[in-house]
Amino acid sequence: MLTIYGVYRSRASRNYWMANELGIPFRSVPVIQARRLADPLAEDAPLNTRSPSFLAVNPMGLIPAVDDDGLILTESLANNLYLARKHGGPFAPADLTEDGLIGNWTMWAATQVEPHAVNIVLAYDDGIENTPEGRERIAGSVQPLKKAFAVLEAHLETREYVVGGRFTVADLNLAEVFRYTMSQTALFDAHPRVRAWLARCQSRPAFKAMMEERLREPE
Repeated sequence: MLTIYGVYRSRASRNYWMANELGIPFRSVPVIQARRLADPLAEDAPLNTRSPSFLAVNPMGLIPAVDDDGLILTESLANNLYLARKHGGPFAPADLTEDGLIGNWTMWAATQVEPHAVNIVLAYDDGIENTPEGRERIAGSVQPLKKAFAVLEAHLETREYVVGGRFTVADLNLAEVFRYTMSQTALFDAHPRVRAWLARCQSRPAFKAMMEERLREPE
């Protein structure tokens, strides 16, 4: 059975969403981020990214990690690519061309979008979004995101989904990265196709089920 290590309020959300889409059984092991705890190594500390038992799973001390019958993978987007290929169906690439495109779009999101998107999220997490420092940080992240949004906007001009004319793991991976930018409404107002695409992705029952679990967790 697939085991997913990580709380829903983390990048593990991507793997929980993928498992929901595939309809496969999985075991959830909540692992909280050590930065959220005063003393992550205290005896009574919950399982966290600095806990020795979790470091035995992922020595990098990051979530998520997945254990699929002994195969341990530790990169959230790559975890989803693996799960889609293993279980097949419409979420997986139909041929080598689609496989290349899905991998390309996923790596694009990881390198060209996520670093800037995460920087925005952290500004809000730190509660500095309305301070001069926070506004400067956010503006510095939004600027490079404009190009990424424009690229996806142009790609969606003649299609509703990123690859193959259907919802695939590429859409799921990109949607989870672009979700981090949702506070920047002006970006979406300027790119209506991206906004409509993200809404389509997030209207899926599997996404809603994941978000319900996410909202049950303490912030």
